Formats: sequence, structure tokens, C-alpha cells
Amino acid sequence: MKTKKGMNVTPYFYLIPSMLVFAVFLFYPFFKTIYLSLYKTNKLGEAKIFVGLGNYTELLTSASFRNSLKVTMIFVVIVVIGGMLLGLLTAVLCNKAFPGIRVFSTAYALPMAIASSSAAMIFQIMLHPAVGIVNKLLGLDINWLNDPNTALYCVAILTAWLNSGINFLYFSAGLGNIDESLYERASVDGANGIQKFFSLTLPGLSPIMFYTLVVNIIQAFQSFGQIKILTEGGPSESTNVIVYSIYRDAFFNYRFGSASAQSVILFVIIMLITLVMFRIEKKGVSY
Repeated sequence: MKTKKGMNVTPYFYLIPSMLVFAVFLFYPFFKTIYLSLYKTNKLGEAKIFVGLGNYTELLTSASFRNSLKVTMIFVVIVVIGGMLLGLLTAVLCNKAFPGIRVFSTAYALPMAIASSSAAMIFQIMLHPAVGIVNKLLGLDINWLNDPNTALYCVAILTAWLNSGINFLYFSAGLGNIDESLYERASVDGANGIQKFFSLTLPGLSPIMFYTLVVNIIQAFQSFGQIKILTEGGPSESTNVIVYSIYRDAFFNYRFGSASAQSVILFVIIMLITLVMFRIEKKGVSY
């Protein structure tokens, strides 16, 4: 089918099914969330009283929400740095051929195949103050998940490990695309392993590292299952990240307007971080 100007519009008709799916499962919930964030709702989630930016003002002046922002940022930093470092380290270790390489590669990639809920339950047993293997190995008597000073770090370490599996695969693929002749030339010039890593490996991995960084940040902000099982936002809101705060406000306190406002704020935070990262991409990424 062509328009009067000769433009072929037939390909656009093939986009209709996918656009309908996006409209139902993405666009409608998104705009509905923005709409509800401007209202006080009843327990059924129906908009009742228009308050404009009242929900946002209430959140930004709330000590609990400001604490959630702080906790979320700390959590994201630990998860992203820990998950990427672990993925990079294991990828570099498996970059050379040696007996049993397949076993090690499978073990390092395994976290991506483990459900967060299952890993959280195993982690909960490991950190049990009485029978947990962590206390027994370290000779300590710490209630890791019920101590406000350690709970957030425990959940973040588990999440970083869960994310390290997919990071391992990303970095392994990136290492495979680096020309081996570069390392050979560097060896001839007398470069050692550390110099090769910082001068060749990291620059060669910069595109995949940028992609992995963006994905890891988004995943970290969306972490929920392990927090629900291990701490439920406690103790003393020390693990009350924004996603769990949204869940608690919506399904426990039935404050759907406040939960929607938090969702919008979370979306804006992720969007701004992503935009900033894409702005600085040209300076730090070598293609």
C-alpha cells in the first residue's frame, strides 16, 4: 500500500501487533501510574481525591522515604561494583584454556540460572546465628540479617553474586573479541600481565563494560525477591529500598497514590542515571 506521495506504509502494519502488546502491558500501566500518583486512593486502588503533587511533596519531606533513597543508593553501588568485579575476575580467569575449564565456566555462570528466592533461602540458612556456616567458619556470633549494621551488606552481596553469572558471560564474550596478536606484541615489548590488563584488556572491554554497567544498575534498582525473603525491609528500615517501599505502601498500607508516586520517582532516577551514562559514553568507551 502506497500513499499519494509514494511512501510505502505496508511495513508499518506489521508493527501493529507489537504496538498493541506494548500499549496494554507497558504504556497503559505507565500512564495509569502517573495518573494515580496525583490522587489519594481507596483500598481498591481507585482514584478518589485529587491532590496534584501532594503525594510527591509528602514523600520528599518524609524521613522514611529519604532513608529509602539513601539505602537504595548504597545497595546499588555495592551490587553493581561487586557483581561486575566478580564477573570480570572470573571471566579473566577462564579466558585461558586449561583442564577443567568447562567445569569452572559452568560454575561461574551458574548464578544466572538460580532464582533469587531460592538463593535467598539458602543464604538465610548460611547466615543463621546459631546453625549458619558463616558464623561457624569465622568463629563469630552475629545475627547478620537482624543487625541494622550488617543486613544491607548481606543482601547486597547476595544480589551481586546473583548478577555475577550474567556478567561473567558478557565479559567472556568481550574477551573473546580482543585480538590475541595485541597481547603477543605487548609481550615482545616487555609488558607484564598487569600492564596488559590495564592497557589492552580494559580498553578492549569498554563497550561491553558500558552495556553491562547500564544493565546492572537497572537490575540493582529493581531487586526485590531476596529483600522480601531475607529482611522484609528491616531491621529498622535498614534494607527498605525503594522497590520494597513501593510494595509495602501498595499492598500493606493500601496507599496506592503514594506507591505510584514512588514508582514515578524511581523511573525518573533510573532515566536520569541512564541519560548521564550515555552522555559520558563517548569519553570513556573505545570502539
